[in-house]
Amino acid sequence: MNQDLTVGKPSRVIWRFCLPLFASVIFQQLYNIADSFVAGKFIGNNALAAVGNSYEVTLIFIAFAFGCNIGCSVIVSQLYGAKRYQDLKTAVYTTLIASGVLCAVLMLCGFLFCNSLLHLIHTPDDVFSDSKLYLDIYLLGLPFVFYYNVATGIFSALGDSRTPFIFLACSSTANIAVDILFVTLFDMGVAGVAWATFLCQGVSCLLAVLFVLFRLKKIKAEGKSKLFSWHILGKIAAIAIPSILQQSFISVGNIIIQGIINGFDVAVMAGYSGAIKLNNMVITSLTTLGNGISNYTAQNLGAEKYERIHSGFLAGLRLVWTICLPLVLLYLLAGRYLVYIFLDSPSGEAMETGVLFLRIVAPFYFVVASKLVADSVMRGSGDMKRFMIATFTDLVLRVVFAMILSRTALGSAGIWAAWPIGWMVATVISMLFYRQIKRKQSLLVSGNATDTSAT
Repeated sequence: MNQDLTVGKPSRVIWRFCLPLFASVIFQQLYNIADSFVAGKFIGNNALAAVGNSYEVTLIFIAFAFGCNIGCSVIVSQLYGAKRYQDLKTAVYTTLIASGVLCAVLMLCGFLFCNSLLHLIHTPDDVFSDSKLYLDIYLLGLPFVFYYNVATGIFSALGDSRTPFIFLACSSTANIAVDILFVTLFDMGVAGVAWATFLCQGVSCLLAVLFVLFRLKKIKAEGKSKLFSWHILGKIAAIAIPSILQQSFISVGNIIIQGIINGFDVAVMAGYSGAIKLNNMVITSLTTLGNGISNYTAQNLGAEKYERIHSGFLAGLRLVWTICLPLVLLYLLAGRYLVYIFLDSPSGEAMETGVLFLRIVAPFYFVVASKLVADSVMRGSGDMKRFMIATFTDLVLRVVFAMILSRTALGSAGIWAAWPIGWMVATVISMLFYRQIKRKQSLLVSGNATDTSAT
């Protein structure tokens, strides 16, 4: 059901809209967690290391899908808030066509260069073949990843965060069952893990796209919408390209860090692979909540209700901090049990690596959550220059400090310490940028009030 985010108490609107998004991303993360769980438990540490190693490469492709999601979502949100429904439909059709072309190009590049990329990050010989196999199957399912992301972006732009949740809940639960079936009963190894994800993502993608098209038919617009518009594509690209660059550079940074980790032994790789899944579940959840705040910001910007944007920012902060509190406590107090989900042994170097990572990183989730909320308002406002600066600061610091500290007596622990350093500095920058945007929007509110009184 579509929801107008420009009316109602901002805190209530944010919570009602964003909580289903949070639930959705938890189920989406189950895809990757299920892969690692089955690989580590039923195949072994080498398989877990291979899946984790491949995962860092898949994030590059996900970055492009995420960019299409955000670009379409922000523009459609603004058009929906302004009630320009004819242009809204054109924006959706344009995104679907452009995303298909981009996906085809990425698939070709993937099949041509993934082998070289795995060599570039120093993938150990004993996990190389499984990493390559996982990536090859993943690439076949890349259209599902793209169109599912675009579909969820459209749902969010229309204020509907519940429909994607239903799709993900069903497909993620099925993915766990199919993972175990392919690996244990059919003895398919890492290939079984990849094919299970392929099948379940395919079903959820097809359903999501069909429901989007059905939802669009119910929106009444004056005149016939064009199937493609270069003008609207330019607007979408202005949001999507910086988002793609942001996510791509983060992925490249993660690949560089993965290359540093690959310089240690397989046990460290396996421990990191398990812990980073837990970490990414939190960061992706916070990012998805931020996407919801971007949709809220964009709709209110389109409706010229600037005063609601700051109220939404404060409500967003309360939301992410509320979610962070139990997660931080869980990771600090029960980290060992959570990492054990992915490992075949409750002790050893792999376990200690995973637990140490969580203990160093988890307390700073409150910090990065604040940054992501501020970044979301920037993105929803279309201020991508400041958004990129804040993001790249985090990434550059994280990579540089990972390289430096890993060569000290801290060893692998020095890599984990790079996360909080990057987050803290970048959060200060994001908050300063947000204050500038708030000041600008306050002037617009004052200007509107002056115009009204003069009339």
